[in-house]
Amino acid sequence: MLTGGCFCGAVRYEARAAPFHETICHCADCRRMVGAAQVAWFSVPRAAFRFVAGTPSAFQSSSAVLRRFCGTCGTSLTYEVDAAPDAIDVTIASLDELDQVPPRDHTRMGSKVSWDPVGDGLPAFSGARDSDSPSG
Repeated sequence: MLTGGCFCGAVRYEARAAPFHETICHCADCRRMVGAAQVAWFSVPRAAFRFVAGTPSAFQSSSAVLRRFCGTCGTSLTYEVDAAPDAIDVTIASLDELDQVPPRDHTRMGSKVSWDPVGDGLPAFSGARDSDSPSG
């Protein structure tokens, strides 16, 4: 089981399934929502994820995307997209033990900022993993 939560401890979650789609996203939306050049995510089945303490705030960042975060400290927690109703994406940095879920690739590299070098050797996709072949 994976556990995590926000910086201030007001919101806690657990995921009772193996993670998949462990990635580092470089899209502009993620950058702006988190305030960082890139954001590491993992996915789990929605049915295997639950908040166990507190109630996160929610923001509809586009017509098909809902993002949840701590309303007190601002920690970004989840990403839910209508196109994948059976999965939920969770920020790797909000895990209690980050090393449990290392990223396996980079997505949305076509949106990457020029001053953020990527040299870790992981597969890199210019767009979404499922519609693109890896580069580098």
